[in-house]
Amino acid sequence: MGRIIAIANQKGGVGKTTTSINLASALAEKGKKVLVIDTDPQGNTTSGFGIDKNEIDHTIYELMIGECSIDEVITKNVVKGIDGVDIIPSNVNLAAVEIELIDSDNKEYILREAISSIRDDYDFIIIDCPPSLSMLTVNAMTTANTVLVPIQCEYYALEGLSQLVHTVNLVKDRLNPELDMEGVVFTMFDSRTNLSLQVVENVKEHIQENVYKTIIPRNIRLAEAPSYGLPINVYEPKSAGAEAYRLLANEVIDRKFD
Repeated sequence: MGRIIAIANQKGGVGKTTTSINLASALAEKGKKVLVIDTDPQGNTTSGFGIDKNEIDHTIYELMIGECSIDEVITKNVVKGIDGVDIIPSNVNLAAVEIELIDSDNKEYILREAISSIRDDYDFIIIDCPPSLSMLTVNAMTTANTVLVPIQCEYYALEGLSQLVHTVNLVKDRLNPELDMEGVVFTMFDSRTNLSLQVVENVKEHIQENVYKTIIPRNIRLAEAPSYGLPINVYEPKSAGAEAYRLLANEVIDRKFD
């Protein structure tokens, strides 16, 4: 069975979507079969793969409310030149899902049940979570085996991390006993500033979680790539950002859990 990784942090702008897109593509470059699930109503992961989120008939919203099947919602091979990345897309319609499902039984497990028939078809399933601890994030965590937390190298990096770890532990205790912390990955690292170095040291001192050795740098090409609908390893394969996500993919593949 493949590994399902929820990429979560209730803070926005920390690199969740960038990590979802580029980790998925780097894993596929290494021959892994990957499904990306966009659970953010902003749909930035969807558009980051070059899909017009406003022109798609079937999204995760229709899947979760039972209006389409899993086969209808998956868009296959979304990365030009690299086989093996499929996506369940999202758009603004998803914002209404919590209201739609308010009276549903087992509403925390809807995503898990919706993808149960295809989860063994993939080596990795990457779930991009919205920047909030909402029902969509809880659904991602009940579906996932692990939670990967991108942390921006900035002054308030630790703020909110303890709340997120608390949420992960609550979900583990009450809803998904299989859930583990995948670990923390630092993003937007600027080696020219003392602040970035201090943040890395500070976080390492204060958390007991696994911290990935790979640090994702601030990189112009990495910031540009989504506007072309391409992951960094296709848009600028020799850039520092592309190399960093390849190294992170190696670490993720090698990570062992009890």
